Amino acid sequence: MQKLKILNSKEVKEILSILKKQFGFESKLDYVFLMNEKNKIYIANKEVFDINIDNLNINSIGIYFAFMKNKQIRLSIEGSQIIGPVSKKNIVELHDNEAKLWMKGFDLFKTTKNKGFVLIKNNNDFLGCGKQIEDKILNYVPKIRRLKVSD
Repeated sequence: MQKLKILNSKEVKEILSILKKQFGFESKLDYVFLMNEKNKIYIANKEVFDINIDNLNINSIGIYFAFMKNKQIRLSIEGSQIIGPVSKKNIVELHDNEAKLWMKGFDLFKTTKNKGFVLIKNNNDFLGCGKQIEDKILNYVPKIRRLKVSD
């Protein structure tokens, strides 16, 4: 089982501060935040700790929310869906054809006013997080979650 550290309120405040700086996210997240040795952040409902888990065989708790490195956060698809609807900046809107390419795992050649990590949106759906570098958005959709379809 991977080792998960329950983050204290100071560490959670730092994550929320980074989310505010990167995405203009100012809402409250009423979850327990956990981090593994690889700086992956997970979130879980607080009620999960009402259960005695000592005798259970558990691989992980909660859902994968984000990856943190160098005071920057790269959100998972679920993380983007949680904070995206109330975020105010660094959101890139894709057309349907671009969204298909994104979900197939392709980087997008698209120039925007954004820099760094951006939320990827198509209509009302948030599709994850990418990194804007000059005229390109790097794709972080995991291979296992990419669409495998032909047009």
